[in-house]
Amino acid sequence: RLARSKSTIKKFLPFVVPVTTTSIGRVSGFVTMSHVASSALGTYDMAAHQIAISIFCCLAPVVDALNQVAQSFVPGIFAREKGRARAVALRKTSINFAKVGALFGSVIVALVATCVPALSKCFTTDPIVLSRVKNAIPGIAVFLGFDGLMCIGEGTLLGQNDLKFLRNMYASFFFLVPSFMLRLKRRALNGIDVGIGALWGTFSVYEVVRTVLWLGRVVWLQHRTEREVDEMEADAAV
Repeated sequence: RLARSKSTIKKFLPFVVPVTTTSIGRVSGFVTMSHVASSALGTYDMAAHQIAISIFCCLAPVVDALNQVAQSFVPGIFAREKGRARAVALRKTSINFAKVGALFGSVIVALVATCVPALSKCFTTDPIVLSRVKNAIPGIAVFLGFDGLMCIGEGTLLGQNDLKFLRNMYASFFFLVPSFMLRLKRRALNGIDVGIGALWGTFSVYEVVRTVLWLGRVVWLQHRTEREVDEMEADAAV
């Protein structure tokens, strides 16, 4: 039993650091954003941020599920014997997932634009707080609009065991995202007008960058896979 337990631990050990780094990297942005809102933006923006992030957390799981879907489908294809059929299947799967991610993102953007102003009134009747929540809508819409594609990209990378890349990226984001957020805090404390709109706008830029990196990596892996197949076919023809 002990030997079996050790072998099981060894199988999961390579996933510990990447998964832990990924989780911490994800959380750091939200923690820093809430810190900036509560410590530097004032009472109205802090209240508005609490409403905005509450609505955000209700909508985000709609597209976050795509990450798990990609992780469920991709490993089975990735584990097939290397060849043209496998490469074509990976390409088709990635394209179809991207379409679904874009569709989900579009639906969420529509929900944000139409529902956030109405839902905000369930949390407060203060007109100043409600106006500040509206300032956050563009940032929330951009973030969630790209979230479907981001989740598909991340799920596809996890399905192809590209853990080192994700680990390195999230380790970088762990430092970069808070540093940009804390710049907003410094500006606010120096008397420069920084509101919740700038806070969510900065956070949405992080999401766009993350999406571009994930999808760019998926495209690069696909080109590498197809190049390997071309080389295998060329060697077989000799």
